[in-house]
Amino acid sequence: MISKWIKCLVAVAALAPALASADRYNLQTPQTVIAHEIYDLHTLILAICGVIFVVVFGAMFYAIFRHRKSVGHKAEQFHENTTVEIVWTIIPFVILIGMAYPATKTVIAMKDTSSPDLTIKATGYQWKWGYDYLQEGISFYSSLATPRDQLEGKAPRGVNYLLEVDNPVVVPVGKKVRIIMTANDVIHSWWVPALGVKQDAIPGFVRDTWFKVDKPGTYRGQCAELCGKEHGYMPIVVEAVEPEQYALWVAKQKKKMAAQADDPNKAWTLDELKTRGEKVYAANCQVCHQVTGMGQPPVFPALSGSTLATGPKDGHIDRVLNGKPGTAMAAFKQLSDVEIAAVITYERNSWNNKTGDMVSPAEVKTLRK
Repeated sequence: MISKWIKCLVAVAALAPALASADRYNLQTPQTVIAHEIYDLHTLILAICGVIFVVVFGAMFYAIFRHRKSVGHKAEQFHENTTVEIVWTIIPFVILIGMAYPATKTVIAMKDTSSPDLTIKATGYQWKWGYDYLQEGISFYSSLATPRDQLEGKAPRGVNYLLEVDNPVVVPVGKKVRIIMTANDVIHSWWVPALGVKQDAIPGFVRDTWFKVDKPGTYRGQCAELCGKEHGYMPIVVEAVEPEQYALWVAKQKKKMAAQADDPNKAWTLDELKTRGEKVYAANCQVCHQVTGMGQPPVFPALSGSTLATGPKDGHIDRVLNGKPGTAMAAFKQLSDVEIAAVITYERNSWNNKTGDMVSPAEVKTLRK
């Protein structure tokens, strides 16, 4: 009887590759070596659990039906039956070892971040991702690109609703990519199911993971750790391209960064800071405080006519730099001194705010903690 069940188990396990290639309703189609191992392991263990379910409940229902009291059977006693105890100890032990061995191999492979071809630092912010390509010298932020009208139900949802960004992570196919993760404020989690990657990003700690994409394509994920009210608005998009296309993308990004670089010795004027600040406001503040500066009270107070935006400059700088604990106002320390000076200058001289003053990058640098 036992040999028959072993043969059955082997047959079900042999179906794992076929199941992996079929249309599924659970895990995404794997696109990396690790993702394939995770899915195969998932399928194998599911098959084992299914066989155990059938065997245990089949035996139980058979015993209940064929040995019921109404047909004259009496309960057997198995107390201190050494053979039974040995059997029901050895069989689960063998099953657990059979599951633990491939699981351990997969976990060890997931942690092997040695000898990467490319290293990217991913930093979680409330509520966006920052990326630094350490070898390439490229840095950018990646934010939700789903239109506000769709979020508010004023327009039909797009195909990639809540899973589209303005700046995706671009990587070359066939190369080992190491992702170093940390966070600026609270715990986030970088999760791209098709790549077999899920790693928490914790403030004050550096953790890492890796992947090597099999073929070109766009792979989408999300922050998988509850990190605040905009948690659902932190998508991750990875675009895998051929090495030649990746080289062109790197060159383009370097030119773009050079064009946007700020001269640390530049003497900014009020109008220049306002113009720059309008762009920073649109990218970081407009979703919550609105293009009109009227906010969405009570969660997001109006900036137009507010005591903060018309009061002492130091208080305004501190609020943008460090946020306000216990509220939805996050810290924006990740922005440069010029960007913070520009957006504050813009807020103090827009809508109903006509202070006429400007905040210099040097003032922001002095108050940065």
